Amino acid sequence: MRAPRILVLAAAVLVPLSLTASAQGPPGFLDDYLPNHPIGSAATFSSTVLPSTPGRACDQGSLPESGRQGRVPLADYASGRAAKGYTCNARVVTHYGTTGGFRVERYTDRAGHDCAFYDSSLITGKDLQKDTPGTYVMDMTDPLHPKRTAVLRSPAMLSPHESLRVNARSGLLVADMGSPTTQVGFVDVYDVKQDCRNPQIQASLPLAVLGHEGGFSPDGRTYWATTTATGGITAIDLTTPTLPKVVWRSTGYAVHGVSISADGNRAYLAEVANDGLTTITKGGGGLVVLDISQVQKRVPNPTVTELSELTWPEVTIPQNALPVTIRGHRYVIEFDEFDSDVTTYTPKENVGGVHIIDIADERHPRVVSRIRLAVWDAKARATDQQSDPGASAVGQGYAAHYCNVPAATDPGLLACSMIASGLRVFDIRDPLHPREVAYANTPALGTDGDPLDKGGWAMSSPAFVPQRHEIWYSDTASGLFVVRLSQQAWTARS
Repeated sequence: MRAPRILVLAAAVLVPLSLTASAQGPPGFLDDYLPNHPIGSAATFSSTVLPSTPGRACDQGSLPESGRQGRVPLADYASGRAAKGYTCNARVVTHYGTTGGFRVERYTDRAGHDCAFYDSSLITGKDLQKDTPGTYVMDMTDPLHPKRTAVLRSPAMLSPHESLRVNARSGLLVADMGSPTTQVGFVDVYDVKQDCRNPQIQASLPLAVLGHEGGFSPDGRTYWATTTATGGITAIDLTTPTLPKVVWRSTGYAVHGVSISADGNRAYLAEVANDGLTTITKGGGGLVVLDISQVQKRVPNPTVTELSELTWPEVTIPQNALPVTIRGHRYVIEFDEFDSDVTTYTPKENVGGVHIIDIADERHPRVVSRIRLAVWDAKARATDQQSDPGASAVGQGYAAHYCNVPAATDPGLLACSMIASGLRVFDIRDPLHPREVAYANTPALGTDGDPLDKGGWAMSSPAFVPQRHEIWYSDTASGLFVVRLSQQAWTARS
């Protein structure tokens, strides 16, 4: 591994401290781990060595998949089966709109209004012929009849990419202007506490240098804007929402996603290897754990220290890493997006998938289990599934993209948008032995030649409504969906 780094404002200083890491996987899994596998330098790897995650029986009334886990065969389009969708222990109860993007956020304001916020397109302007660009504000108080109450069109909200976040404690909705590579990093701050149906803008300033993704400290005081292709992370103080200010910045990491520990003292970075666009298209990177306690305490000119780094043989593009506590034990759930080369499709490419990482010893994190679908297996990728609509779309197809949990402590469930395989839900109460308990896949049926309009691109981070056993997610090709899990599936929460 690289020597860890101590970072100060606008600078990175290398510190010679030796660290090691180990991980566990299936028996015989490349000697359990490649402990000296350098971050950002993916080993030769075949996904055939990784088994798919087992599922459970579907309840009566489900419309199960017709074959391999996660697959929508071409023949199902011809027969009309795909038009019915695929569900297991889940029901689609509401659908709205024709476009979607990378995130769905949920917030309940002081008056009891229940709102959803979601970006309306993967690339701003791509779906102008379908609907209005911007970030959509939805009144979900009646979940069977969602109403769009506003479209936010300030600079960052027009192109938030993967950065849109709402903080439950502060009632702030924030995004930094982003794109698939980078974009001028305007940061937009809205207040949604009083009436989430009508967000009130507080500030719109170019604070993030270049934007891509972002995350909140749980107390809502700090928003972290990330820059992927050129490298960078910026901590923005939102104590006074109308006067946001930068309190720390570094260009030492090519950060994709970032999540912050409950106490605000640790940052978990999904880092792509820091060599620019080549890494983003060819894969590489891993998990980085930072001590950000001085930023949390607002120490002037804070020092940020790297505690550890970890990668895995099948790494593609690390997307984000969610800290959770399960039965008193600390883990990070990391998910890689796409396959190992987003510029082409070959059966032998890796599909990174989802990793559950033990961080009880945060200086020596280790992968303890993986979540995978059968369609990701290299042997499956070499079959006629290559001809399924959207399956061989560059960088997309059958692969993971975004995951989320209903709570940071004992979440029970993990929900993931897995592009052409739709929304997948997993029981993670036993983090060493996850299993799939539900799915909902509504493939798009368009015939205009646009791969986004046939095959389905479920890419958003989902949001949860525990009291109704609901999960909200969006599909780029077909809009916002509300999925209600059966009691059988939701019992993973108890």
